[in-house]
Amino acid sequence: MSTTEVTRTHRAVFWDFGGVILSSPFDAFNEYERSNGLPTDFIRSVNARDPDTNAWALIERQQVDADEFDGLFADESAALGHRVPGRDVLDMLSGTVRPEMVIALDRVIAAGYITACLTNNVRNPDPRSSRPDVDAVMTKFHYVVESSKVGCRKPESRFYEIACELADVEPGECVFLDDLGINLKPARAMGMTTIKVLSAEQALTDLGAVLDLDLR
Repeated sequence: MSTTEVTRTHRAVFWDFGGVILSSPFDAFNEYERSNGLPTDFIRSVNARDPDTNAWALIERQQVDADEFDGLFADESAALGHRVPGRDVLDMLSGTVRPEMVIALDRVIAAGYITACLTNNVRNPDPRSSRPDVDAVMTKFHYVVESSKVGCRKPESRFYEIACELADVEPGECVFLDDLGINLKPARAMGMTTIKVLSAEQALTDLGAVLDLDLR
């Protein structure tokens, strides 16, 4: 766990979605890589190259659609040695809801904390593919900040500023959970208490310690 030294009482808990509330898409990426003879973590390496301007950044800001992303990602991955269609990547993002994290979210809300979901996501143009299990969790949050709707994404500082403005809190009053260190770094620099999620069990232990709450 990485935390800032704060003296203010925490008023809000901000949650990433994929890799925190949902199981990590990285597991699906690794399975795809094993099945297709690709190096382990190859897909993540494509996403990490030119992270502010690559195909992944563009689709999360809704600057390209799924068809454009399909070709852009394929070209970027091919330049690194293995052509991967972008649609294959999008199909691996679903994940499964972690029930223990939903219980923790409910207990945080019951304890009086403001909650917000801060998610880099891709807008789905097909309403038939909606997920009731995900929708049910999303309705629990007081606020939801989606990169595909606000036009910026983690780790851009504006993304965190929008969340604070919606929740009417200062960064030092927030705890933020994310599974990517690159997304935690700017939040920590702003004054948030940050928790890197390596597993649900570890995250609940760390968050419970910060808030002095039983989250299980």
